[in-house]
Amino acid sequence: MHKYVALPLLSLLVACSGSDPATDTPAMQSRAEREASRHMISAPHPLAAEAGREILRQGGSAADAAIAAKLVLGLVEAPETGIGGGGFILLHDANRGQSRFYDGRETAPRAATADRFRWPGLNKPFILAMTSGDAVGVPGMLALMAKVHAEHGQLAWASLFVPAIELAEQGIPMPSRLQRQIKHDWSLRLFADTRQYFRRQAAGEPPRLHNPKLAATLRQLAEEGPDSFYHGAIGEQFVQRVQDARWGSGDMQLSDLHDYAAFERPPVCATYRQWTLCGPPPPSSGGLTVLQILGILEHFPMDELSADDPQSWHLIAEASRLAFADRDYYIGDPDFVQVPLAELLERDYLARRAHLIDPRQAMAEPLPGVAGSAAEHPDAELPVPEPEYGTSHLSVVDSAGNLVAFTGSNEAPFGSRMLSQGFVLNSQLTDFNFNPRLGDREHPNAVAGGKRPRSSMSPFIVYDADDKPIMVIGSRGGSRIIGYVVKSLVASLDWEMELAEALAMPNMVERRQGIELEADTWLADHAEALRSMGHRVRLKSMTSGVHAIQRIDGGWRGAADPRLDGVVLGD
Repeated sequence: MHKYVALPLLSLLVACSGSDPATDTPAMQSRAEREASRHMISAPHPLAAEAGREILRQGGSAADAAIAAKLVLGLVEAPETGIGGGGFILLHDANRGQSRFYDGRETAPRAATADRFRWPGLNKPFILAMTSGDAVGVPGMLALMAKVHAEHGQLAWASLFVPAIELAEQGIPMPSRLQRQIKHDWSLRLFADTRQYFRRQAAGEPPRLHNPKLAATLRQLAEEGPDSFYHGAIGEQFVQRVQDARWGSGDMQLSDLHDYAAFERPPVCATYRQWTLCGPPPPSSGGLTVLQILGILEHFPMDELSADDPQSWHLIAEASRLAFADRDYYIGDPDFVQVPLAELLERDYLARRAHLIDPRQAMAEPLPGVAGSAAEHPDAELPVPEPEYGTSHLSVVDSAGNLVAFTGSNEAPFGSRMLSQGFVLNSQLTDFNFNPRLGDREHPNAVAGGKRPRSSMSPFIVYDADDKPIMVIGSRGGSRIIGYVVKSLVASLDWEMELAEALAMPNMVERRQGIELEADTWLADHAEALRSMGHRVRLKSMTSGVHAIQRIDGGWRGAADPRLDGVVLGD
């Protein structure tokens, strides 16, 4: 092992090995532990955070640290993220003084057609679609990492793989959250790959996570670069696994891997009060939807309300319903459909949408608006919302002032339930709408060959009135990500909560499916008040994973969502 990662990681392994795996979630860090003057990483597992910090200590950039940490997460959060999936990176480039966005979303094979997840007259059951080869998209994670490293990296590509390789080879105590995921997911018993890897290791005494196949794959990628995946033997085995899927073979070809590219897109930015926020453009819906929610809330005195007032949550819920109606009606891959981003973010348009909200009564089922024009589209037909899952997020800042928000996903936890060469195959194509029609038009998120499915990943960077970056933030959680990020931003910016308090605050989500309040929290006590306003309210367990870093005098303060095993580390 390279000396710059060996001692810190091994010390963490020793510390973890003596802990109770059922209760080893890190304690809330002290304020001093969450502050740093030079660089910082907030990640959902201590080993990932430690790998990132050691890269920063060696003079690596925020991009370098994010890549190294994400590779470790591909081991310890294998159900959520890894090289068999894809992701987005939003980066503040200190030299240019601007945000830059990189798209590593998976694509559908060229052979994919609009009826991919349909039987005659009806949608396929989700579980059957998710576990078939048809669910697997061409992975974008490695191409994304390679592109960002080529443009923003400081250390050698191979050095970024060292922590993940060594941990996978040596093995680690199985993370408590992974143990819980395995225990509570009955479907893992049905699939040979997940049964033989995840369930077998969880049944050990003590449970241990050991993945020599992944270590060998990562070593080859470190030595040969991403071409060994997209044009080499790793990709050949990957495609063969998709084509041999027991629960429904896929139509992916080697040419689909050869043709894949990650590329840069302009981020989507808008103001919220005195701040400017930049986030991901389509094919993610996260940037537009978060900005629409905030743009609607700007017409209400959120800073005069509080988290203790049910009206605050009513307003957030109503703004979310309006934004999700636009999201579901308009957003798809911009290389295939025209998404009227500018019109949907026009201040006058959002003001008209805000005027539909009664501050004390829930509206009837909201319609999408006519982008940039009318508050409502009277003839619009909206699809029934479909499930989205999974995902993992980390945030980094380096000593040069570069910030990175990196969100990656396999879609469903454990992806398609298939593994190849030690890593999980994604199920991202189920993020397409199964029904390709929306009224008398094609759904903007219908399946098509080479198309990228709509996502809800929401990495964001916040700028102050002087265009100085003051926060980097994002979350895990499928389509709930949007609500998790909005809650954290409102709590931090409007209610001026300390960052750790904002992230720990109970979650509320409205995705055109009724209000979901985080069960067993004080926010659940507002359920009856919200029902009296006309809302449908359910209490749900919601495992957000918001990881954020905020500028303070003299440096940075970070926070990790206490619902996961994450920590903040910096110097």
